[in-house]
Parts: sequence; structure tokens; C-alpha cells
Amino acid sequence: MTDAFESPLTVEGGTVVGPLRHPRQMLADQEYGGHQSIHDDAMAEKLGFRAGPIEGPTHFSQFVPLLARIWGSAWFETGTLSSHYRNMVVEGEGVRAFSDEPVDGSNQVAVRAEKEDGTEVLIGSASIGPASDATPTVLEERIANLRPVERLVILRDLEVGMKGKQVEEVRMDPDQNMGKLYPFSLNEKLSAITEPSPWYTEEGGKSSPWGKAIVPLEMVSVLAEYTSHQAAFPVRGPAVGLFAGQQIRMVKGPLFVGQDYTIEREIVALSESRRTESYWVKTTIRDPASGDVVAEMILNHATLKGSYEAYDEEYPALG
Repeated sequence: MTDAFESPLTVEGGTVVGPLRHPRQMLADQEYGGHQSIHDDAMAEKLGFRAGPIEGPTHFSQFVPLLARIWGSAWFETGTLSSHYRNMVVEGEGVRAFSDEPVDGSNQVAVRAEKEDGTEVLIGSASIGPASDATPTVLEERIANLRPVERLVILRDLEVGMKGKQVEEVRMDPDQNMGKLYPFSLNEKLSAITEPSPWYTEEGGKSSPWGKAIVPLEMVSVLAEYTSHQAAFPVRGPAVGLFAGQQIRMVKGPLFVGQDYTIEREIVALSESRRTESYWVKTTIRDPASGDVVAEMILNHATLKGSYEAYDEEYPALG
């Protein structure tokens, strides 16, 4: 896909290696639930983090040139990128993406991203083809191995199988501000994206295999979360959350700029760790004209126990 990206790639011992990039932090003004998010420096420091981190799916862009090199246009049409976030990145730090090359015709490879000093940013898997044909992804394996939850506080009103309150309608136009969760537009993101491509623009998209501009993979996450408040999942708060794991799957991709889609949501798992309570949401994106599923996302919303003021009081009262 030499006409899609100019990212300089190398191959080292069966691994495709991307360039070192310094992704931008664009969520400093993010707001949800009436308060600032963990991407705000002051909020992050209050919760014990060094600074407001860059949002996880920002790093997805760095994998696209690698996976397009491996699988060509099929990657954009039926590709899946599945990740477990390991360490936060703050603006100014360098990050590099790696992907194994397929062995013996395999349709799935291991991927990872690292900081310049070798610190893991994320580990994951990438694949092409229908979900039924693929080995379980990194995120699917994690969900399958989750321990039963014993006592949730912030998420105690949630249940596996709970669905969003309504079917949501979304689209992404080039200059459309994507709201309080994502206070920027696609064009503003394209001015800072680590791996630019003419296929992401109105004019350059005419040269893509689909004849129009496509939504960058990291912005599929933005599109999918744009109307997430409409799901009205009863999460107690105020509390601060972060993305702990994420998977984006193209079923009949890619997604297109300026096109209408509908969204349905379902909670597919609940979990907890020492510091977090998590709800895992599957988001299904459909073409409203045909009703066909065009993409899916699974997102692990990890809510920080320490950010919920009443946690220590309510936890013993629950049992």
C-alpha cells in the first residue's frame, strides 16, 4: 500500500518495525460526568499519575502502515486490532509499533508497542477475515479468563447482557467537533496524526480503493464513543475511568467520512483488579440502509476505585 502511507518501515528477523513517533495529547480538555478526565494533568496527578496520558487508541494509527504492508486492502475491510494497554504514554515520549509477519499463511499475528526505552505500551494481536475463522484475539482470551467478580461498588448496578437504552445515530464529518469526550474534529486530528494518509482526506480519498475518504482506525474509537452517553449504563459516580483494553474489528470495512451509521451497545463482561472496576462493552456499528454490521468494538472501561469518593464507605456496607 505504498500510495497510502509514507511511514518508513523495516523488517528485522520476521518482525515489521515502524518508525519512532511522538504522539500528541489532544484530550486535555476532555470532560465527562461533569468533571475533567484522567487526561487532564491536574486530575491525573491527583490520582497518582505523572501527567495526563495520551488516549490508548491514538497508538492504533502506528500499526496501520505495518498491517497494510502485510495484508493490503484486506486489512481495511476485515482487519481486527486487539490490544491490552500496559503502560501510559505522556506527550513527549517516543513510541514504536511492531508486528510479527504471518507464518505459514496464518491470518493472525502478534503486535506490540514500546516506548523508546523498551517499556511496553501495549500488547496485542492483529488479524484479517471473519471472526469465526480467527484464533481468539488477545482481548477475547482475556475476557474468557476473567475471574468472577465478588463485590462491585461503582458498577454494582450493571449486569452482563445489559444493553444500551437506544439505538444511537452517528457520523463523522471532516470539521465536526466530536463533543465533550473528544473536543476536536477529524481535520484537527489529521493535523497531528502520527501516520498521515491521503485516504483520510476528502480529496485524497478519491484515490483510495473505495473511492472516498475513510475514517482512520484510531478515529473509529472516537466515532464509536461519540454518543456513548445515550446508552445510559448506570455507573455510579463521579468517578474517573481509563481504557484498559480495546479491540476494533472491521466486518464490512472500512468506515467512511460523512456517512451515517447506527450503534448498539451491550455489556459483555465485568471484572475488577486491586485498583479498578471494569465493564467491557461491545459496540456494534451498522449501515442503517442495509442493517449490515460494518464494524465492532470491544472496550474495557476501567474505573478507578480511588476516584470514587464513597468507595471506602460503601464497600463494607455491601457485604
